[in-house]
Amino acid sequence: MKVGVTFPQTEIGTDPGAIRAFAQSVEDLGFDHLLAYDHVLGADHTTRTEWRGAYNKSHQFLEPLVLFGFLGAVTSRIELATGVLVLSQRQTALVAKQAAVLDVLSEGRVRLGIGTGWNEVEYEALGEDFHNRGKRSEEQIAVMRALWTQEVVTFEGRWHKITAAGLNPLPVQRPIPVWFGGGAEPVLERIGRIGDGWIALGLGADAPDPASARIERIRKYAKDAGRNPSVIGIEGRAALARSTMEKAVEAAKEWERVGADYVTLVTMDAGLKTPDDHIEMIRQFKEALDG
Repeated sequence: MKVGVTFPQTEIGTDPGAIRAFAQSVEDLGFDHLLAYDHVLGADHTTRTEWRGAYNKSHQFLEPLVLFGFLGAVTSRIELATGVLVLSQRQTALVAKQAAVLDVLSEGRVRLGIGTGWNEVEYEALGEDFHNRGKRSEEQIAVMRALWTQEVVTFEGRWHKITAAGLNPLPVQRPIPVWFGGGAEPVLERIGRIGDGWIALGLGADAPDPASARIERIRKYAKDAGRNPSVIGIEGRAALARSTMEKAVEAAKEWERVGADYVTLVTMDAGLKTPDDHIEMIRQFKEALDG
C-alpha cells in the first residue's frame, strides 16, 4: 500500500519557501504521494448568514494544478494527486491541457482525482450548471481521455464538440489516471463503470467502515459493467483531527488489511500552527507506521 500526505491547504500559508520545504520533506521522508484539495472561491459567510458550507472566504486554497506545477519542479519522485479537482465547474479541454502539461513536466507523476463538488457559489461564478454536474462529468472524462491518447480528436456529445483538434504535448501517461471522490450511490456506480479509482473523502478517516461497504458496491458495479474490479484502486484516509496518532496509524493499517492501494494522512484541523508542526507530525506518523 502506498502512503501519502494531504497538503494542508488551509493552514500552510503562502510562503513559497515553506511550501517547497513541506513538499520536499514529505518526499524525503519516503511518502509516495501528495494530495491537494480544491476550491476556487469561498462564500462570504459574514453577509450570507445562511451559509453552512465546510469552507468559506476565510479558508485559503491554492489552485491545485498551479500548485503542482510549482511542486513538480522542486520534487523528483512523489506522485501529485488532486483530491479532488471539481471538474464539472471547469472547461474540459482546458483541464485536459493543464493536466497533460503537468504530467509532461513532472515526468508522469499526475493522478487526477475529480469530483462534482458541493459549492454552488463556485459554479455560479464560473458560469457552469450546478444541477447537471454529475452526468456532465462523465462526458468530460470521455473527452479528456480522448485528448490524452489521440493526436487528433473529433468528438460530439451532449455538452462538448471538438472538430479535428488535439493537444500538444500529449501527456506521459496515456491516459492520465482519473479517480473519483464522493460516496453517493451514483458516484460509486460511475467509479465501477468508468473510474480508475476511488478516493474515500469524508468516509473512514478513522477506520474503513462505513467505506468498506461502498468498496464492495464499487466492485459489484465494475463486474456489472464487464470490468475486472481489481483494476480499480482504493484510497483511504487517516486523519489526526479529533483523533490520536495511535488511532491514525491503526486506521492506516486497517485500510491495508481491507485491500486499499493508497492511504493518505490528513494533518489539517489537528491544531497545528506552522508548516514545521505539520512536518513534525508527518514524521512521527511515518516512524510509528514503520515501527
